[in-house]
Amino acid sequence: MKYHAINSKLFIQNRKNFMNKMKPSSLAVFNSNDVFTTGADSTLPFKQHRDIFYLSGADQENTILVLFPDCPDPAHREVLFVTETNEHIAIWEGEKLTKERATEVSGIKTVYWLSDFDKKFFEMMTQCETIYFNTNEHYRQSVELESREDRFIKKAKAQFPAHNYAKSAPILQRLRAVKDQIEIDLLQQACDITNAGFRRVLNFVKPDVTEYEIEAEFLHEFIRRRSDGFAYTPIIASGNNANVLHYIENNQECKDGDLILIDAGAQYANYASDMSRTIPVNGRYTDRQKEVYNAVLRVKNEATKMLVPGTLWKEYHVEVGKIMTSELIGLGLLDKADVQNENPDWPAYKKYFMHGTSHHMGLDTHDYGILWEPMQAGNVFTVEPGIYLPDEGFGIRLEDDVVINGNGAPFNLMRDIPIEIEEIEELMNK
Repeated sequence: MKYHAINSKLFIQNRKNFMNKMKPSSLAVFNSNDVFTTGADSTLPFKQHRDIFYLSGADQENTILVLFPDCPDPAHREVLFVTETNEHIAIWEGEKLTKERATEVSGIKTVYWLSDFDKKFFEMMTQCETIYFNTNEHYRQSVELESREDRFIKKAKAQFPAHNYAKSAPILQRLRAVKDQIEIDLLQQACDITNAGFRRVLNFVKPDVTEYEIEAEFLHEFIRRRSDGFAYTPIIASGNNANVLHYIENNQECKDGDLILIDAGAQYANYASDMSRTIPVNGRYTDRQKEVYNAVLRVKNEATKMLVPGTLWKEYHVEVGKIMTSELIGLGLLDKADVQNENPDWPAYKKYFMHGTSHHMGLDTHDYGILWEPMQAGNVFTVEPGIYLPDEGFGIRLEDDVVINGNGAPFNLMRDIPIEIEEIEELMNK
């Protein structure tokens, strides 16, 4: 991996927190992701399942973690199974985790080769009553492929039909939503790399440059700073492309006088960053562009102040909608009649700002978090209002990643990334 080693204290504490929530006489199993083929003998780059990484730090395919806190054999209360490395694998793929290295990474003392899993797992299952399965229950999940986890669940239910079944997801959703300081430091590293990429782009952009060239500048800077690359498919949307919320073609020329909406973030050690900025192709905003830009910035700043412990996600978005409505009236895009006659299920402001303001951030760009429970210290959220004006040929979105503090305003992980009009113009016209 490109990233520096992570202190195993993080994974030791994560496992402890998870096991403290488990039922008596139960074990939990976590599988790595599949390696996905693309045809012939080609595969996509491997991406580890975030849950097994969160609990073990093992960033390698064909890995299984078993947690069994009440196991009568103390050696089997935490067990990691990894692929046995050999000379052939070392020559063709590079060496995999040895047992000793797996222990260093994870803090797990008992490490077996994957070939021993069936025998060891059967033994442990005879000693427990309940097995926790790790199903994907993220509120935005739309998975169509059968995962390694899915196949394991089918096999385990067939082999052990008399056991009780439980879900890991509710436990992980609460635990992963509250970040440890080590995690916050990793998120800060990802945001710092994104900052470097953005500053590089500010020096690069000029009329007639292409969106894909801008994407390449980001990737160059990300990789040279030990990033895994983009945390998600980047949006480099010039002109009216910005009004397509998930525009990812990135294949157009950037024209003089247009704006470029950039939604891109680096990933570091599997932790994501998520940034949006909107910059002028020629280095100068027009008066109208400034007017709309500053309205979006004011909404972002006011929304950020509301991200404090106790805030409810649904109520927060209602309040942000009120602030945005006021700004849209000030811009002449809405009038009081529009607001008085609005549909409560689709308020008038949604014509120009149709997406949510915030989502959880962490190991996933849209990270785990329970939206119907109050926000709490250690949650990490994006703040990303936007105004989209297809009739005027531009759209503006501004986005930072912030950590909710126990007291006072949240901590902005992107505080060093230029966002004020004056600073952006100054950097682009050096």
